[in-house]
Order: sequence, then C-alpha cells, then structure tokens
Amino acid sequence: MQSLIPKDDEPIRPNQPPQQQAPQQAGPPPGYNYPPPNYPPPNYPPQGYQPQPVPVSYGPPPSNSKISILMGAVIVLIAACGWLFYQLNEVKNQVAETKESLNAEIEKVRETSSVTTQTSRGRFEAMQKELASARAHAAALSGEAKKAAEKHADDIEARLVKAQAEQGKQIGAVTAEVSDVKSVASATSAKVGEVTNEVGTLKTETATNRSAIEKTIADLKSARGDLGVQSGLIATNGKELLALKQLGERNYIDIKLAKAKKNVPQKFGDIQLVLETTEPKKNTFSLVIIADDKKVEKKNRTVNEPIQFLLSKSVLPYELVINDVKKDLITGYLSVPKVQQTRGSSN
Repeated sequence: MQSLIPKDDEPIRPNQPPQQQAPQQAGPPPGYNYPPPNYPPPNYPPQGYQPQPVPVSYGPPPSNSKISILMGAVIVLIAACGWLFYQLNEVKNQVAETKESLNAEIEKVRETSSVTTQTSRGRFEAMQKELASARAHAAALSGEAKKAAEKHADDIEARLVKAQAEQGKQIGAVTAEVSDVKSVASATSAKVGEVTNEVGTLKTETATNRSAIEKTIADLKSARGDLGVQSGLIATNGKELLALKQLGERNYIDIKLAKAKKNVPQKFGDIQLVLETTEPKKNTFSLVIIADDKKVEKKNRTVNEPIQFLLSKSVLPYELVINDVKKDLITGYLSVPKVQQTRGSSN
C-alpha cells in the first residue's frame, strides 16, 4: 500500500479525483454502408413540381367593443393624470401661501419682541435712575441728621460747662457767707459746722447719685434703627429710662398702648398709635404710626428695637422703643428730639 503522508523533500499536492474515460460513440455496425448506393433515386424531384404554401390561420380579428374599452381606459388614465397635476399645483400654491403667512408672523413676533425689549430696557433705566436719586436723598438726609446731632452735642456740652460754672459760683458764695458768719460771731461756729456737714453730705449724695446715673448710662446700649440711622442710648427698663430722662438730651414720653376696639388711635405727644397684634411668646408686635397725616405700618417688631420715623418739623428721627409685650398690651417709651426744626430749613 502506498503511504498518504508526503516525504520531507516532496511538496504537498492536493488530492485529484481519478480521471474518467470518455464513452466511445457507437457507430454503424460493421458491414453497413451509409448512405445506401441508390439514394436519392434518379429524376427526383419530378419536373414541374412546386411546393404549395400551407395557409396559416391567426384567429378572428379583435372586435370594436374591446377597442372602445381600451380607448376609454386610456382617456380615464389621461384625465386622472391631469387631475393629479392640478392637485399638485394646488398643494404647491397652498405651501407657498403658508410659507408667506409664517414669514409674516415671524416678522411680527420679531417686531413685538424688539418693542418689548426696548420698553423693558427703558423701564430698567428709569428704575436705576430712581434708585440713584433715592440713595442720594437718603445720603443727604443722613448728612443733615449727623450735623444736627453734632450741633445738639455741642449745645449739651456748652450747657454742662455753664452749669458747672454756676455751681462753682454758688459754692464760692456759700463759702464766702460761711466765712462772714465765722468772722461775725464765733458763737455760731457750731451751727456753721453743722451747715458745712450738711453741705458735705449733700455733695456726697449728689456725687453718689451722679455716679449711679453714669453707671446706669454706661450700661445702656445703642442700636441702629429701622431707618438705618444710628440710634442713641436705648433703655430696656424703668431705671434706665429714668437715667435717660435725667441726662436731658431728649424728651421721653411713657407709652402704654392697649388694643382698642375698631382700631381707635391713641395719642402720645405729636403722634397717634394703633396696636394691631401682639405675640407675647415671641416678644413681637405690629402697630400703625399716624403722624403728619400719614400712616406707617410697622409689622413684626421685637422688644427693645428702636422704631424710627421722621416728622416734618424735625431733622432728627423720632424713636419708639417697646420694652414689654403682653396680650393686647405693650409698654415702652417715645423718644422725641429736643431740636424742633423743619427739614430743609437748617441751612
């Protein structure tokens, strides 16, 4: 048997199918002569012979009814094509009209948007100008209030110096009188001594009271009011309020405001007040201030918060401070500036 594995020095060849031998065509048997010797026969075809054509029949010709149906179908097809062409033109015209309408609407929207934008821009610029004017006005009012406060402080200092000078004169006069009494009669020296002791006691009591007032004032605090103006000293109880009254820088009016029926205003000094609501747990309240024929609402204010407002006859703000909040009742004080001068006439 021959091995199917090739040797190392032989190339690999694909397997080829075995060749098949073509079959041999069968021929006439031996001894057969083709064509036969007497074919075709002599004198064939005979003289005068002509082949006759064979008639071919194609069937009956088409009838007129079938032709009419075919022509009708062609006419209908032509009419349908014309109708479709007409409809296509109509659709094109509608599309063109719709496009023009959309373009017009878009142009209107653009114009409206442009006008709206310009209007909004003009309003914004007007609001900016109004805000700048309000800020300038507020700065001017603050400057006027500062000048008035400085002037008020200078007046207080001048009055204090004057009072000290008068007190020195009085003490000097008393000392002179005591010297005269001592020189007139030595018998009254004991009495003069008693007077001297009383004067010393009075000075001590005065110094003690003054130190207590100064200590109370030192314990007071200042705060910024709701108008943005730095407030003066704020009293949180009756003792501190008494110290402020003795200081004499402003006038103070006690406030005890109850909630009235039908919101009837109650007058305190130059203003009227109406208590709306109180919340003792939160120490908050709401009221209405009526001054210069104007009403100003103060909502959700807390205790010891300076509520500031301006009147036409004063360059300094009035201050309302509430120290205690109860059910339908608030208590506190109204601080009124002593400088009563119409705003705008200080220059």
